[in-house]
Amino acid sequence: MQTTQIFNCVTCPYPNPDASLRLFCFPYAGGSSLIFRRWLTNLPTTVEVCPIELPGRGIQMRLTPFSRLQPLIETLASALEPYLDKPFAFFGHSLGGLVSFELARQLRREHNLSPVHLFVSATRAPQIPSPKPPIHALPDTEFIEELHRFNGTPDSVLQNTELMQLLIPILRADFAVLETYVYAHQAPLECPITAFGGLQDEEVSLEELEGWRSHTIASYKLQMFNGDHFFIQSEQALFLQTLAEHLHALT
Repeated sequence: MQTTQIFNCVTCPYPNPDASLRLFCFPYAGGSSLIFRRWLTNLPTTVEVCPIELPGRGIQMRLTPFSRLQPLIETLASALEPYLDKPFAFFGHSLGGLVSFELARQLRREHNLSPVHLFVSATRAPQIPSPKPPIHALPDTEFIEELHRFNGTPDSVLQNTELMQLLIPILRADFAVLETYVYAHQAPLECPITAFGGLQDEEVSLEELEGWRSHTIASYKLQMFNGDHFFIQSEQALFLQTLAEHLHALT
């Protein structure tokens, strides 16, 4: 059983006390808050962008990464509570989408709080299990081969033995969070959900994205972009423009 850790996971590089909305951004497996650094100056000034730093990376480097979802969610709910004093929205990519969804359910259950909008990106609907076998326990060589297939980690990193010795424990833990997750049915969320996907994504299909429709009693929208699982990088300018339009509507 993994014990709950206390950590300050919320980063706000450009504090904006006059913002009318906080956007909490949850990274993909192996990702840190730095993946959102360009977002900070490309989204509306009415929004305070708050990337989440998970244990094992960035300013949380010394903490052990979570390998199960529920203790991670419980810890995040406690860490975010002081920041929920104004309207907030969640954005999560891949693993981050699942984390943000379960965190929204946790906040509803424990604090009767809800995001004003949930944005999920390259994340299959939680009730749909992955059709592929788990990879988090593979030997290092095979594990790295699978990471190469995802196309989210540069070859220069995958081929750097010293760097991979640091990254592999984080990546294994993150994939374990995904691959040991078991969906439990609960009432749909009351906030709108927007799902984003890549037209060439071989990891998450259009049908798996459409499954998010059943998780809200409010509006649901699906928008697709050119690109694979990491279209938020390859199509970043267009993606941020689209996200900014959604956020303008909320503020």
